Amino acid sequence: MTLLGLSAGPGRPIFGSGTWAGLKKAFSMQSAFLRNALVLGMLSAVGPFAIDMYLPAFPAIAREYQVDVSGVQMSLMSFFLAVALCQSVYGPLSDRFGRKPPLYAGLGLFALASIGCSFAPNVETLIAFRFLQGVGSCAAMVIPRAIIRDLHTGHEAARLMATSMLVFSVSPILAPLAGSALTAFFSWRVIFWAIALIGLGGLAVVLFLLPETHKPDPGKGGIAQAFCTYGSLLKDRRFLGLAFIGGFSQASFFVYLAGSSVIFIEHFGMTPSAYSMIFASNAIAFIGSAQFNSTFMRRFGAERVVRIAISCFASLVTLLFLLTVAGVDNAFVLWGLLFVSFGCLGFVIPSTAVLALEEQGAVAGTASALMGTIQLGTGAVIIALVSALYDGTSVSMVSAIFFCALVALTLSFRTMKPKRIYP
Repeated sequence: MTLLGLSAGPGRPIFGSGTWAGLKKAFSMQSAFLRNALVLGMLSAVGPFAIDMYLPAFPAIAREYQVDVSGVQMSLMSFFLAVALCQSVYGPLSDRFGRKPPLYAGLGLFALASIGCSFAPNVETLIAFRFLQGVGSCAAMVIPRAIIRDLHTGHEAARLMATSMLVFSVSPILAPLAGSALTAFFSWRVIFWAIALIGLGGLAVVLFLLPETHKPDPGKGGIAQAFCTYGSLLKDRRFLGLAFIGGFSQASFFVYLAGSSVIFIEHFGMTPSAYSMIFASNAIAFIGSAQFNSTFMRRFGAERVVRIAISCFASLVTLLFLLTVAGVDNAFVLWGLLFVSFGCLGFVIPSTAVLALEEQGAVAGTASALMGTIQLGTGAVIIALVSALYDGTSVSMVSAIFFCALVALTLSFRTMKPKRIYP
C-alpha cells in the first residue's frame, strides 16, 4: 500500500472505478441537496422578510399616519389574509403549469406592491398594498413546500425542510435588525424599497438556480378539478387535523409577530434594536430546534415527536399565562418562556407539514396550498382578535398564545392517537 493509499498492491487500486463512481454520485447528490436547500430557503424567506422587516417601524408608522397601533397591525393582518386566500390559487396552478411560472408571476407582483407600500399616503392605502404584497408573496410560501414533496418523502423531506429553514432563518434574525437600522437613519418607507429588491432577488433565484421539479400537466384540468381535489382533501380528517395542528402552532407565533414590537418597545420601553435582538433570539430557538427534527423523526417517529413537543409547548405557555394573569409583568420572564416555548415549535411545524403531505404526492401543490390557506387563515383571524382586544399590556398576546397552544394540543392527541401495545 502506498503512503497516499492509492494502491493496495501491484496494479491494484484501493478505490476501484465503482467506488469512485459511488463517491462522485454521493458528492453530486449532496451538492444538489444543499443547492436545493439554499434556493428553497431563500425563496421561503421572501414573505417573512416582508413581515419581519417592518415590525420595528410600527410605532413610527402609527405616528406618521396619526392612528393607533392597532390600525398598523391591520396591515399585517391583511398580508396574512391575502396569503391565506391566494395559496388556494397558486397550488393548482403549480400542479398544472409547473412550479416556476407561478413563482415568476407572484414574485413580480410582490415587488410592485412593495413599491406601492412605500408611497402609501395613509394607513388604508398601506393596508391595501400590503394585501397585494401578500397575494404575490404566497407563491414563494406554498410552492417550495410542494417542491420538497416532489424531491423527497419521510425523514429526508424533513431534513430538506429543516435545512431550508436554516437558510430561511436569516429573515427573523436579520430582517428586524435591518428594519430598525433603516428606520434609525431613514424614513420607514425605505424599508419597502429594500423589500422590493428582495423580491427581485427572488425572481433571479428562480430564473437561474431553481430546476423545474414538476412537469406541466395540462391534463389536470381547470378550476373544477382543483375544487374537486380540495373537496377530497377537506374530507380527509387526518390531513385536516395535521393542517390545523400546524395552523394553531403557527398562529401562536403570528400573535407574537403582531404584538411583540408594541409590547417590548412601547410597554417595556426597549429600543427598536434591543427588541430586534429579542425577536431574533426567539426565531433562533425555533429554527435551531428544527435542525434536530429529522434525527428525532427517524429515531422516534414523526407522530411521537409532535405529541411530545406540543405537550411541552402547551405546558410552558400555560405557565406563562398563569404568571401573566397573576400580575407578573416582566420583559425577561416573557422573553425567556417564549424562547423555550418557540423552541418546541421547531419540532411541531415541520413534522406536521411532512405528515400532511406524505400521502398527497400527486396533488402536492394543491395540498400544500390548502394547508397554507388553513394555517394562514387561522393566523389572520387570531391576529384580528388580538388587535381588537389589545389593552397596552402583554395579557392579550399571552392569552391568545395560550389558547392556540391548548387547541393544538387537543388536536394532536385526537389526530395522532398513541398506538396501544397489547400483551
